[in-house]
Amino acid sequence: MSAAPLLHPLAFRGRLETPAVESALLKGNRAGDAHVRELAVYLPPRAGEHGERLPTVWLLAAFASHPSGFLEVHPWRRGIVSLYDEAVAAGRAPRAVLVLPDCFTALGGSQYVNSSFLGPYEDHLTQELVPFVDQRYPTRPGARAVAGKSSGGFGALRLGMRHPDLFGAVASLSGDVAFEDSLGPELLACLRGLVPYLGDPAAFLEAFRADPDPSGDAHAVINVLAMAACYSPNPASPLGFDLPMDLRTGERIDSVWQGWLAFDPLNAIERGADALKRLRLLHLECGLRDEYHLQWGTRRLCHRLRALGVPHTHEEHDGGHRGLDPRLLALLPKLIAALD
Repeated sequence: MSAAPLLHPLAFRGRLETPAVESALLKGNRAGDAHVRELAVYLPPRAGEHGERLPTVWLLAAFASHPSGFLEVHPWRRGIVSLYDEAVAAGRAPRAVLVLPDCFTALGGSQYVNSSFLGPYEDHLTQELVPFVDQRYPTRPGARAVAGKSSGGFGALRLGMRHPDLFGAVASLSGDVAFEDSLGPELLACLRGLVPYLGDPAAFLEAFRADPDPSGDAHAVINVLAMAACYSPNPASPLGFDLPMDLRTGERIDSVWQGWLAFDPLNAIERGADALKRLRLLHLECGLRDEYHLQWGTRRLCHRLRALGVPHTHEEHDGGHRGLDPRLLALLPKLIAALD
């Protein structure tokens, strides 16, 4: 049996660039996160030769995930970019530029929204990063897709609703939806995780910064705190954001919770339907074993899309909330074809 040729895991057939982008919009954010970020950009072999202009797919990382996860090169668990690079080189996938923005924060993510605490990540992406990529790389004007899983799926759908002029195709895999079902239980798990800290989120954050271990109920705590920083920032609050539940009794604080629900796609869809009708492709999917109960909310969201006359595709699979990279990889040709 002949041995397979050896290939250094970093030796992409195309090329990967990671330019540093200095953001004027993120500078001075209250969370203290860096305003200079590396932007990972993958280009297929010979990109731009002979005047070639390529469509662009923006891949959004999930909550508590960094875009570097898409670049995994371990031979046993290769990431999306490495596998896509191989498929393009073999002629099994259409050519496109892949862009991986870094919107990670000290709390694990930004939900790709503007926040007075974390910073204006929606504006950073649409007003700073999109022009940067289009000016520097051989992209085709108006041919952009955005896709992600979990919080990345939420971000992709929200960007499609708010910026259909920038993103013509959208894919949301297990995207956050139906907050009452998905985030409601997390609020109580958050309180349970705060017990060792006498119910004090500030004490938890101090310990978490020293040892960022999201195991057990700590994941629910950091998740709820991050969502509060995104959905209910409050410059007058000692934390910089308001929580939607009483820290002693767990009762909902309706004035804050309603602010969260305004971001829920089940509610936002009423305002975003006309924009979504302009997309060339809108794809939503979720696993039937999703641990955050997003499968049911996705079904309800698709029901509302049908009622509003928004064209879309909807798929379900037998998986859960994790391990979705192969499904995202398989969607790339569909997104690229829609842009063509």
